[in-house]
Amino acid sequence: MLYWLSGLSEGGDLFNLFRYITFRAGAAFFTALIFGFIFGRPLIEHLRRKQKRGQPIRDDGPEGHFVKAGTPTMGGLLILSALFVSTLLWARLDNGYIWIVLLVTAGFGAIGFADDYAKVSKHNTKGVSGKVRMGLGLVLALVASAWAMWLHPAGLTGQLALPVFKDALINLGIFFVPFGMIVIVGAANAVNLTDGLDGLAIMPVMIAAATLGAIAYTVGRVDFTNYLGVHHVPGTGEILVFAAALIGGGLGFLWYNAPPAAVFMGDTGSLALGGALGAIAVVTKHEIVLAIVGGLFVVEALSVIIQVLYFKRTGKRVFLMAPIHHHFEKQGWGEAQIVIRFWIIALILALIGLATLKVR
Repeated sequence: MLYWLSGLSEGGDLFNLFRYITFRAGAAFFTALIFGFIFGRPLIEHLRRKQKRGQPIRDDGPEGHFVKAGTPTMGGLLILSALFVSTLLWARLDNGYIWIVLLVTAGFGAIGFADDYAKVSKHNTKGVSGKVRMGLGLVLALVASAWAMWLHPAGLTGQLALPVFKDALINLGIFFVPFGMIVIVGAANAVNLTDGLDGLAIMPVMIAAATLGAIAYTVGRVDFTNYLGVHHVPGTGEILVFAAALIGGGLGFLWYNAPPAAVFMGDTGSLALGGALGAIAVVTKHEIVLAIVGGLFVVEALSVIIQVLYFKRTGKRVFLMAPIHHHFEKQGWGEAQIVIRFWIIALILALIGLATLKVR
């Protein structure tokens, strides 16, 4: 919105700054961060009054989680509010890619909110039916993938770009849409599964957002793409503003979510943020790189899939409990120990993913 103030510039003045994506990204970060600090405590108090008994705790969960009973959920509302206010203020609203990412984030946030509300109102861990959640998520991802395919330049429409290999493309044609759907829905649910300990999901999400934001800015600049030998996707640089707002909002939330958490993100936040990461990967043609950058989320999701399939086949468990962070809890790792070590892993994977821009 504020980008249009650049039209008042005659060069060399304050309004000229609004033309630069990097300036608006920095402003979006601080806007979201300040929003989180200002509205975080009032929102938490409101959620505590409304929810009374807080988020339901699984009876079969780790014993250490029962002390968290009464902690309110739906804290993702703080992140999403900061993210949307900041993005709408600082991003170019004539950019289709921004609207794709906002659509996916809002849509999955709404699905997550409905699930959280059902759990809190009934005070049990069963929320919205998994089939309903999956169906709605697939519809959102279908719209987003088809829209992205329509916006992509002619040479990249329906193409899957391979990292590391220069100019390597696989023509998926119309099948790019279902592929994009898998990426977006998979990312949303993988982040949702990771969100099981105080601060565990939000920091890796911010790390992944910073990495994907840098990638989006890079592939949106023809000079950078020519130098690095990566595919140029005009207009994606604007996603850096969204990513910066996500990081600012995430830090504002982490202030209250750091152990012991005053509020949980809930499905409202985890589904929305995971979907956002998937959408960014689809519009920037870096779907495979997302699997590297978000490798922690991939491992968490795979641990659940492996556990379920193996148990159905043999009646035995591979892990003491899934997702895998609960396995380490059962082994005696402290919560802070798991969280910080997972953060380190997420940072290493993000650096590896970022390196794919240069390695050709």
